[in-house]
Amino acid sequence: MTREEFKEKFGIIGRSKEINDIVDVIMQVGKSDISIFIYGESGVGKEVFARAIHNYSNRSSKQLVSVNCGAIPEGILESELFGHKKGSFTGAIESRKGYFEIADRGTLFLDEIAELPLTTQVKLLRAIETQEFMKIGAESISKVDIRIIAATNKDLQREVETKRFREDLYFRLKAVSLSIPPLRKRKSDIEQLVHHFINSYALQNKIQRLQITNSALEALKNYNWPGNVRELKNTVETAIALSKDGILTEDSFIELAAVVEEEYSSRNLPVYLRKNPEDADRELLYRALFELKKDIMELKDIVLHQGQVMYDQNNKEDEEIKSLNILEKEAIKSALEKTRGSKRTAARLLNISERTLYRKIKEYDLNG
Repeated sequence: MTREEFKEKFGIIGRSKEINDIVDVIMQVGKSDISIFIYGESGVGKEVFARAIHNYSNRSSKQLVSVNCGAIPEGILESELFGHKKGSFTGAIESRKGYFEIADRGTLFLDEIAELPLTTQVKLLRAIETQEFMKIGAESISKVDIRIIAATNKDLQREVETKRFREDLYFRLKAVSLSIPPLRKRKSDIEQLVHHFINSYALQNKIQRLQITNSALEALKNYNWPGNVRELKNTVETAIALSKDGILTEDSFIELAAVVEEEYSSRNLPVYLRKNPEDADRELLYRALFELKKDIMELKDIVLHQGQVMYDQNNKEDEEIKSLNILEKEAIKSALEKTRGSKRTAARLLNISERTLYRKIKEYDLNG
């Protein structure tokens, strides 16, 4: 299998030297059972590489079990990892398998491993070294055959120096290390990633025509992307959702707040993205609402102008009521077009309830 065949088969997007070097290492060690440690900032796609390693390995017919160590409360962490027997503690109404047992003969991916408390690190080290563990409340040892892939966005060497991470576990995990560079250090991958996200969105939503202009691509390349690939994906998909014609231009990403940092570019990025995905979505909706209000004002001017020409002054009051109805109808149509028919999002843009929107759609016969 060539490098390009590997990337296509396992969903790794990128042509940069950094990505190619990582793929070469995975192809070299992937078939073994050696532990692999993945380092990278949040959003670089660490789980994508972990999944590629597993699917390329001799364990691919078994499960890849992904665990976010930072998302499990400390009080139940040991139970989640190793399982428990019925009645072993309050609330243990039935026996439960832990992630180690579920991953038997497969791969266990421990993401954000730096978040594990030191007491759990001791038990984890023993389980990894011996491939044995004991469930909470059990009287016998369980044996497993698993491969470990660990990942973090923290500097584990620094965590070891500050006594927040065990040195012996650190050295046990980093038999082979992969450092996934942030998107700002491999901007040559942005264009391929953008086209991948566009094509995936089109396929998922059964959209025939989606395009992006060269100027829009250049603008995206000029941004720093602190949220990395995750932020890029979120931005592209949000822009598509708000696009009127399926063609993404610079205007599709027009400013929401600020300027790209000067050390990376002297120009404004067409969309402000130094926010988490939820904030980015919210700001794009605010912008869409602002544009919608502007469209309504333009429609109002048109209607009022037509009213002066078309209607007799004696019927002015009645016609103004009709004009308002027209404005309302056009505003609803515009919102539905902007949101590609999503009534929930359209209702939010219009600042009305979904129930009111459904009633207005029926009133103005807009279901077609």
